[in-house]
Amino acid sequence: MPEPDAPSVPQQEVKEIGRGLASWYGRNFHGRRTASGERFDMNALTAAHPTLPFGTRVKVRSLVNGREVIVRINDRGPYARGRIIDLSHAAARAIGLLGP
Repeated sequence: MPEPDAPSVPQQEVKEIGRGLASWYGRNFHGRRTASGERFDMNALTAAHPTLPFGTRVKVRSLVNGREVIVRINDRGPYARGRIIDLSHAAARAIGLLGP
């Protein structure tokens, strides 16, 4: 008997939303409520963005070393001038943003 066709998986729209500087936040905000209402977990792969809907998944790539991480938008920010996204500590660590 032939296998039934696998259900089609909708293609997700992929587009570049910006290039620029990222910052990160961690321990001082750990456990505090984010703009989405959930508690900030510095060890989760999340990020703050000024306009993207909460729950949006974003691939962030370091233009310095090419490392990538996928984060979920759950907060608003960044509030540092000239930055386009604010990553959790874990997300920043994943792409090598921590350190000098």
